[in-house]
Parts: sequence; structure tokens; C-alpha cells
Amino acid sequence: MSTAPALPSQSDLVREIELLGERLALVRERIGTIIFGQHEVIEEALITLLSGGHALLIGVPGLAKTRLVETLGAILELEDKRIQCTPDLMPADILGSEVLEESESGRRSFRFIPGPIFCQLLMADEINRASPRTQSALLQAMQEGRVSVAGAYHPLPRPFHVLATQNPLEQEGTYPLPEAQLDRFLLQIDVDYPDLDAERQMLVATTGVEEEAPRPAMTASDLVAAQRLVRRIPVGEKVVEAILSLVRSGRPGAASGARRFVSWGPGPRASQALMLACRARALIDGRFSPSLDDVVALAPPVLRHRMAISFAGRAEGIAIAQVIAEMTAPFT
Repeated sequence: MSTAPALPSQSDLVREIELLGERLALVRERIGTIIFGQHEVIEEALITLLSGGHALLIGVPGLAKTRLVETLGAILELEDKRIQCTPDLMPADILGSEVLEESESGRRSFRFIPGPIFCQLLMADEINRASPRTQSALLQAMQEGRVSVAGAYHPLPRPFHVLATQNPLEQEGTYPLPEAQLDRFLLQIDVDYPDLDAERQMLVATTGVEEEAPRPAMTASDLVAAQRLVRRIPVGEKVVEAILSLVRSGRPGAASGARRFVSWGPGPRASQALMLACRARALIDGRFSPSLDDVVALAPPVLRHRMAISFAGRAEGIAIAQVIAEMTAPFT
């Protein structure tokens, strides 16, 4: 009679968390030799990858968004590719296309040529410059991990992550991302200017004869194993209730405060994203379970792209950040 495989013990889980915490500390150290400052941005990018999700990086030009993605690909040994989004970019330029070939015998057949989306880490630069038709080509890939071309499904490599960038300036010639696609991004990472010390360090390190190259610290298979471990981290009932209460409080219908100006709010996918992100943040810090501090810290990047202010709220000068601050106040 066959027996079921033994489940991992609590001590085994603790040991795995400790080992991965040490590996992630090395990853952060090596990222820090290439990307100066931006500790919160780096942490949120790692949380996205550990959660198996996608991220939207928003910041003005020149803040090392592209360099961060390239560095993550090198240090995690992921096959990375980059697409520059422009208004004339077509879906086939991303997904790939079928070409008609003729053999020596004269027989004709179609052959699929994969596009740049067939990688493990895809950078979609200035995604809001692509047309809605092209943006929608990413939608199925981000949600299902596969693409459909000429009626046939083609699975994408594992792991698969999209890190898209968007500049908040020069809105002419851009197409706002639809709500359905915004909801596919686990986090919206706002990239701000570096502080004085980080900018001084960057200035010296990047204008010399040689620049330090990123050194690998993990592999793609290590990342997949880490993503499985994230989902095994236990979450206390208090944290679960806080996540539910927080997300539900951001939906239309609140009677008082800035929340009454919310025209549409976060759905269940936001709760899932916040739960995974909290687990990943605890893992990065070497903790065995997430806390309320994780919920409060990750509420802005999880929720800011999943909410909208009504016209009346915008007329009153209400911002999403103000609404989220009001939502998290009971937990601080």
C-alpha cells in the first residue's frame, strides 16, 4: 500500500526561510553595488519577483529604472529582454508571428517565430506609449503565462515577469493603461530622486574608467523555489483580517473622509497581491510571518494603481495617497 509523502515540518520551513534570507541578503548587497540608494524601490522590485508578479515603475527619466531591470536579470540569472514601446509598435512585434516557409520538396507550412516576450524578465519601456491594441497583447501573457497566435497557444518560460516603466512627464502621444491591465501589475513602484549621499556615490562610481558589473547571486530555478516558499509562509489571522478590512475600505460607498470620493476601488486581486507581498517582505527581512507593519508599508504600492478619484474629489484636491493614508491610519 502506497503512503502519502511526508509534509515538511515546521523546523524544515524555518531552516528554508533562514537559508533563503541569507541568499536574498547577498542579492540586495550586489544590487546595491550597481544601483545606489533607492532601497525602497529595490525592495519592492524583489517583492514583486518573489511573489511571482509584475511591476509598473513610474518615475522621471534618468532614475535608473532600465538599469535596475538589467541588474535584476544579471544577478538572478534570468533571460531578460527589452522592448521600447512606441505608437507604431504592433502586437506581433512583441508576441511573434508565423511565417510561410517552403521546403526543398515544395511543401509549404507555417513556422512560428517567437517574439521578445519569450523570456523570463521582460522590460516594457514607456509602456504607455504603445497603442491600446499592443498593450492588450501583454494582458494574456501577464495573467496566463502564455500567448495566443493564429489560434495556437504558446507557453512562456518560467518564471515570467514583466517590469514596465512609465514616465509621468510628456503625456502627449501616450495612451493611459486600461484598468484591467493596471490590475495585472502586482505593485506600482514610484521611483523618486536619490538622496544626496547616494547621488554623490553614483557620480563617483559611474564616471570613472570602469564600472562594476553585476555578479550573479541566484538562478532562475532558485527564484522559482523561493516563490513556492513565499506561498508556504504562515499568515496570522490578525494580518488576514487587516488585509481584508483595508482593501474593502477602499471601495466606493464610504460615508466620510477622503474615501467618499473614490469612484472605483480595489477588487479581490488586490487582497491577493497584498497577502503575497506581505509574505515576500517578511521573507526578505528573514522573518517567519508577516506583521501589520508589512500591511501598512505595502498598501500604497499595491493599491495606488487600483483606485481612482471621482471628478468631485479631484476638484477638491483629493489625491490617491491621501485616501490610502486614511485607510491605513487605523493600523498604525
